[in-house]
Amino acid sequence: MKRFLAATAVLFSVATCGMAQSSYTLEAKPDTVAWGYYSGMAKPALTVHSGDTVTMQTLSTCGPRERMERGGVKPEDIPPYTDAIYKEVKDRGPGGHILTGPVAIAEAEPGDVLEVQILKINLDTNFACNGFSLHRGFLPMEFPFSRSRIIPLDREKMIGHFASGIDIPLHPFFGSMGVAPSGGKIDSAPPFAHAGNMDNKELVAGTTLYIPVAAKGALFEAGDGHAAQGNGEVDITALETYLTGTFRFVVHKKQTLKWPRAETPDYYITMGFSPDLKEATEHALRDMIDFLVETKGMKPEDAYMLASVAVDLDITQLVDGNVGVHAMYPKKIFTATK
Repeated sequence: MKRFLAATAVLFSVATCGMAQSSYTLEAKPDTVAWGYYSGMAKPALTVHSGDTVTMQTLSTCGPRERMERGGVKPEDIPPYTDAIYKEVKDRGPGGHILTGPVAIAEAEPGDVLEVQILKINLDTNFACNGFSLHRGFLPMEFPFSRSRIIPLDREKMIGHFASGIDIPLHPFFGSMGVAPSGGKIDSAPPFAHAGNMDNKELVAGTTLYIPVAAKGALFEAGDGHAAQGNGEVDITALETYLTGTFRFVVHKKQTLKWPRAETPDYYITMGFSPDLKEATEHALRDMIDFLVETKGMKPEDAYMLASVAVDLDITQLVDGNVGVHAMYPKKIFTATK
């Protein structure tokens, strides 16, 4: 993390974490989830300080117990906290994701940047689900019906058994991690500047997410757990499952960031979201050029050329209202040290 902060001194020069760091656990309960929305007016489920760590338990998007059991999941394999949430939570929508939170970071204010260090992600069940329904997914006209399946997970070998002879390596990540907008509820499905339902499979444990803050406290939420996913998430779901994540939050005061950014051990990542794929690509590319200008002192035209020869532009997802594109710049190409 120090490497990224040093490299992006223009953006992230001042961190607010002077208080003693504490650790918290936020279990998934009817009063600790936000069903289908991010909201700047939401009551925090937990308030912490910059530098604190929170372990957050989350539900899958596989539906209620009855649906999972019909699909073949054993009753004892379904986390028991599922039942109370589906029974007791009445404030639902406009989206469908059950997100844990919000977590307020006391020092965060509009105009700041929230750094989210993804320290650990645990698979909480031995199964995942995948499915599509009528009028959903990237090819609704070719598949005008619904299908779903349960995929067993081998958590020791970190393999998902999709079918006989087809095993998928597991790389757990949260499809949705984000903060609140400045106003009231927004749909949990479309990602945008608040991050949210990015479905970015690069954001596994050991990576860091940076999000512009728009509401007091930032009001971070996480959910939509994925055991694995292909870029595009074309049928509208991944290997959907239950995850528990541990996050450290750091507030950077009065910084300028238009779109979420991320860092992995090997890459810096910029992102763009829009209903239009070309526009989303432009956002991701322009932000990558800005990043190279800001952190490497490059001229814009040189950064543009470098992006063409060394930066990968990947489709993040195609199915969430706003599609996503992320640009990945490999750290290893800069061999000189300052």
